[in-house]
Amino acid sequence: MTPSFKFKSQVEKIFWITIFWVVISMLQFFNNYSNILRFKCDLSGTSLTSLFKMSLLTGLVAGLIGGSVIVFYWAKWLRTKSYGRSLFNIFLSFTIVYLAVTSLAGSYFQASQLNVPIFHIETWKAYGNNFISFIEIQNYLYWLLIVLFTLIALLVNDKYGPGVFVSFLRGKYFLPKREERIFMFLDLRKSTTIAEQLGEDQYFHFLKDVFRDATPGIINSKGEIYQYVGDEIVISWNKDSGIKNANCLQCFFEIQQCLLDKADYYREAYDGQVPVFKAGLHYGFVMVGEIGIVKRDIAYSGDVLNTTARIQSKCNEFGVDLLISKYLLDKLEVYLNLFTPKSMGDISLRGKKETVRLYTV
Repeated sequence: MTPSFKFKSQVEKIFWITIFWVVISMLQFFNNYSNILRFKCDLSGTSLTSLFKMSLLTGLVAGLIGGSVIVFYWAKWLRTKSYGRSLFNIFLSFTIVYLAVTSLAGSYFQASQLNVPIFHIETWKAYGNNFISFIEIQNYLYWLLIVLFTLIALLVNDKYGPGVFVSFLRGKYFLPKREERIFMFLDLRKSTTIAEQLGEDQYFHFLKDVFRDATPGIINSKGEIYQYVGDEIVISWNKDSGIKNANCLQCFFEIQQCLLDKADYYREAYDGQVPVFKAGLHYGFVMVGEIGIVKRDIAYSGDVLNTTARIQSKCNEFGVDLLISKYLLDKLEVYLNLFTPKSMGDISLRGKKETVRLYTV
């Protein structure tokens, strides 16, 4: 993944975390305010405007600081350190950030109430008197749960792809359903030869680099990574996002261009080896749903997957990097001015009775 794309993705995550936490902070304010009205609490000497601004400031500062910590540090800790050490570091850093944010918001509120500067000694005396309380402990635990929920959502999003976490929450695929989807089977050329030359350890790092560099092209084209199978990536699109702007084709060419741009790096790091992909694309109906008990996952089932795999396997035979079925190419008709399709004829695929007309682009 290129540094610019990675940074852009991280900033986008921090932005949405900040928005989410500001909303949570506002909901917390209105809930507290409704309880004040319900129990007819005495608010004499207390400015509701200051309370509102404090809640807004809390959500904003917490989102920017806490979101940055989650994205730049916590996610990395969970990938590179033991879970025990990661959880300890997360708990410790959360406590530090919580104290920093609440100190800033609390001192701002007290300064507003006392009508003195935020760094005035009276401000911090008033804040210190209210620092240890049941409400403060309750607030600490409340935000700890919000932070953990946010972290889990990001981890699920990174594992399954954008939007999947929401689908899990909604139970979208709890019952299997029929969908129209586009699939691409992206396979690394000469993988066996490369693996023999590099050895197990270096080949594993080679694949990590290749998959990392392929990711921006997949995300930019609205694709979803369905599976990593050895040296192969299975990518999927729903019908509309895959066809729009010929995203399913643009994805392949963007990945190839990215690998070409980094060819010098691969030659230097991996004994002259430069990764090149071959791909097969097809379109059709599949059944999709959640499977598994101990390890739950979203799975696709249907003839379109088998056919796509067979199409990809024909790339070597025809000496091309990309093959696409006529069935999918017809769906992309409005965008054919962007490409120059060449017919490879009606091809018999292993395991299928009917021939399939294939094109290369």
